[in-house]
Amino acid sequence: MTRPLSAPLDVGFDYTRSLGPTLGRFLSDLRRRKVTGIRGSDGRVHVPPLEYDPVTAERLHEFVDVTATGVVRGWSWIPEPLEGQPLDRPFAWALIQLDGADTALLHAVDAGSPDRMATGTRVRARWRGERVGAITDIECFEISDEPADPPTEADDVTMVTTPVNLHYTHSASPTEDPFLRGLMEGRLIAQRCPVCEKVYFPPRPACPVDGVPTTDQIELSDHGTVTTYCVVNVPFLGQRIPPPYVSAYVLLDGADIPFLHLLLGVAPEDVRMGMRVEAVWKPREEWGPTMQNIDHFKPSGEPDAPFDSYSQHL
Repeated sequence: MTRPLSAPLDVGFDYTRSLGPTLGRFLSDLRRRKVTGIRGSDGRVHVPPLEYDPVTAERLHEFVDVTATGVVRGWSWIPEPLEGQPLDRPFAWALIQLDGADTALLHAVDAGSPDRMATGTRVRARWRGERVGAITDIECFEISDEPADPPTEADDVTMVTTPVNLHYTHSASPTEDPFLRGLMEGRLIAQRCPVCEKVYFPPRPACPVDGVPTTDQIELSDHGTVTTYCVVNVPFLGQRIPPPYVSAYVLLDGADIPFLHLLLGVAPEDVRMGMRVEAVWKPREEWGPTMQNIDHFKPSGEPDAPFDSYSQHL
C-alpha cells in the first residue's frame, strides 16, 4: 500500500498591536530595567499590571514600582527546551513573586540544575543588553541574593510586534493524496458526489449537499470560466506582484465549484464575468504537490461563456 504524502508545514505571521496606558507603562519600564505593578481595590499589587480590577472590574490607575528580585513560589523543570523557549539549555519555569508584589510572574529561571531549585529560592532578573519593550527584556531570572540592577533611560513603548509561528507535519487524507499526486503530474483531479453528481475541485472528502463520501475521482481540464473577480489595488506584506492585478474565481470545465487564483495577461479593466481562461503552468522541473504548479490563469481567447452556464456557481 502506498503511504500517503506528508510534508512539514510552517505557518507564521507577526502580530502588531497598540498597547494602551497600562501595558505601555509596563513594557516601557521593562525597557528601562524597571518592573512596574498596579494596585487593586483590595490593596494587592499585581505584576504584570492589570487594566481592570479583578474584584470590582473598575479600571486601575495606581502604578507601583517593585524590584526585579523576588521569591520562587512554584516551579517546573524543563530538561529539554522546545523551540522558542527562553533558553536553549535545561531551565525552570517558575512563578516568581517580586519584592513589593502580591501576585506571581511566570518566567524562566536559569538554575543550571533542578537540585538548585526550591520553593522560596531567591532570584533576580537578568536583563538583556538590548531591550525593546517586551517581557523578553528580562532574559531570565537567576538564583541570587544580590540587589537588582539600577534602571536606565529609554523611550516609551506604544506598539509591540509578536511573532506567531506554528510548525507541524501534515499527512494527506485519502481525498487529498490523489489530488496532490495528480498535481505533480500536471493533472487536475476532482471528486464527484455519487448521489447528486456535483464535482468538487479542489476535492472534498464529503459532499456538503448529501453528506456522503465523494468516492468518484475525475480528471478536469485546465480551462475554465471566470465567475467573479476582484481587482487588488492595495499593497500588503508578502505581495509577489505589484498592484493593480486581478484575483478571480475560476470554474474549471466540468466542476461545480469555482476556486480563487491569480489572473494575469489582461488589463484589470478588461476582465469580465464569463471570460474564458486557461492555466499557465510553471516549468515542469518546478512542479511539486501544490496548486502553485499553476502560476496563474490567462485569457484563452475563446468566446465568453453564457451567463446561464455559470449563474448557479457564483
